Amino acid sequence: MNIIDELANFINQTKETKEIKRALAVKMILEGKSYREVKELLKVSHSFISQWKNQALFQGVESLKLQYKGRAGYLKSEEKEQTIQWLREQDYLRLSDLQKYLQEQYNVVFESNQSYYSLFKEAQVSWKKTQKKNPAKNDELVKAKKKEIEARLEKWKPEIEAGSRTVLMLDECHLLWGDLLGYAWGRTDARIEVPLKNEKERQTYYGALDYQTKEFIVKEYKSGNSENTIDFIEYLQRKRPGKKLSIFWDGATYHDSKQFREYLKTINQDLSEEDWLISCTKFAPNAPEQNPVEDIWLQVKTFIRQFYHLCSSFKIVKWLFKFFADGQIFDFPKIFQYGKLPQSI
Repeated sequence: MNIIDELANFINQTKETKEIKRALAVKMILEGKSYREVKELLKVSHSFISQWKNQALFQGVESLKLQYKGRAGYLKSEEKEQTIQWLREQDYLRLSDLQKYLQEQYNVVFESNQSYYSLFKEAQVSWKKTQKKNPAKNDELVKAKKKEIEARLEKWKPEIEAGSRTVLMLDECHLLWGDLLGYAWGRTDARIEVPLKNEKERQTYYGALDYQTKEFIVKEYKSGNSENTIDFIEYLQRKRPGKKLSIFWDGATYHDSKQFREYLKTINQDLSEEDWLISCTKFAPNAPEQNPVEDIWLQVKTFIRQFYHLCSSFKIVKWLFKFFADGQIFDFPKIFQYGKLPQSI
């Protein structure tokens, strides 16, 4: 049974109005309706749709129930042995695969992920990943840039609150089909292999996080360059009509090319800096942690890796990428590193 059928059954069986609204919102989105259509039909917010869609995808349709907390389960000795044997037989899997197996086979849901990790350990499957560090990073410059950004946001607060200025954190992601090759739990004595026809197939995405509403806006392009950067800025203007755009991004060459500077002159004309329709501020060099969009790209790629079994073509990879990213409301600690912005009037 696919997830849409599960949602239909859930809707037919529950009598709780809130549960029905949650399930309907998810079902409509998965069936192809736009966020705007669902918001108008169900009278719900964008964040409501985003929250319950993600929860249904990652935790299952049952998680849409009111007061859902799962069940603190336990395994009998023979069930534990069968589970370990099952783990050993899998070529590769995700934490969610083990969670689903235990719930479907034995109706067991652990309260802590540590219980699942213990099973992985007993089955002799492991997870490893290295960390990276850029030696060119200047910590003092990073601190100074953070203060500069905070000062700019404080200065613009009246305009942001009035709804005349939008702050956007912007970045590009160059997605390769090979990005599907992440880490998964697997037997220590066997290789993990995922069939890819051409792992170098690529798609570039421009993404902008509205720092006030936390909505993420995505548009795909063939590559990152001055022409596409200008096109994306114009796309953002259409998304936020009548507002000044204050953009924060990295020091990519096409962010400061002659073509792009000429474009800004045309847009801002002879206006004073405070009245510019588009202003651009760079993050500190070699400090990707200053841009929360970097974390969003990572979340999206992680999402795709969890659905590797569906990705029989790069077309599906691209569809999943944009489905999870575009129009989503993201809420995690790094987004608030420069403080919370006021809501517009």
